[in-house]
Amino acid sequence: EDVDVPSRRVLITGATGLLGRAVFKEFNENNWNAVGCGYRRAQPRFEQINLLDSTAVHDIIHDFQPHVIVHCAAERRPDVVESQPDAASQLNVAASGNLAKEAAGVGAFLIYISTDYVFDGTSPPYKETDVPNPLNLYGKTKLEGEKAVLENNEDAAILRIPILYGEVERLEESAVTVMFDKVQFSNKSANMDHWQQRFPTNVKDVAAVCRQLAEKRMLDPSVKGTFHWSGNEQMTKYEMACAIADAFNLPSSHLRPITDCPVVGALRPRNAQLDCSKLEMLGIGQRTPFRAGIKESLWPFLVDKRWRQTVFH
Repeated sequence: EDVDVPSRRVLITGATGLLGRAVFKEFNENNWNAVGCGYRRAQPRFEQINLLDSTAVHDIIHDFQPHVIVHCAAERRPDVVESQPDAASQLNVAASGNLAKEAAGVGAFLIYISTDYVFDGTSPPYKETDVPNPLNLYGKTKLEGEKAVLENNEDAAILRIPILYGEVERLEESAVTVMFDKVQFSNKSANMDHWQQRFPTNVKDVAAVCRQLAEKRMLDPSVKGTFHWSGNEQMTKYEMACAIADAFNLPSSHLRPITDCPVVGALRPRNAQLDCSKLEMLGIGQRTPFRAGIKESLWPFLVDKRWRQTVFH
């Protein structure tokens, strides 16, 4: 039988990652012909492409002729960027600039995923027009990536987003879900950061924003430039951990709030809250309440299966 392939084509980089999987699914389920590419975890579902191989990038873009490219691939772990600066810069900056150039070559709309860490966190909330001042190398590489994208493709879009969570393959995939073991093992006390103000954001919501932005752009070529999207519930990691415990009826008395500025690892901004009114004015956006989103993300990782009955029935 003839399979009706949607005429709108989207290419997603980093499609094997936490955000990329959600973006692929969102476009795929909304009448787009989606192709995802990954590197280490690509086969068999996604195309295996090394984004540092400019010939391979050129070939897939010219073969597939996407209308839209969503660039999710990045080294997004601040401490890894500090320890491997050259590799991180290759992926976050050089590969992004090259992708932007190739997108321009076929007239594709590129959405480059950036971060709230381009800001120093001293005067939130941040609008798209506010001057970035990244505190750590991760924020610096992502900001350089933004510049490389716009230098090579003035019609591209930058989408800055904060800390993400969602349906993970392993708890370590997200800085939010990784806390679940500390929450569940209540027999030993756990120190939790209660200094940095975060805005946990569900990858499904970011994926919906990417699709809505892409569809708006197909109708209106003036849709380009920098945009912000974020959840709107302000929480420290300690508060997230307590909310996770509450969602699963688990104790939280063993969680200990640490209100000092962290001294190890890459510097983090105190509060890099993003002002999302620009996208909201365009009628774009979606927000999943944290407790609902985190319950959906974490229930497969419950150690005590008896809780599943009480939580879900």
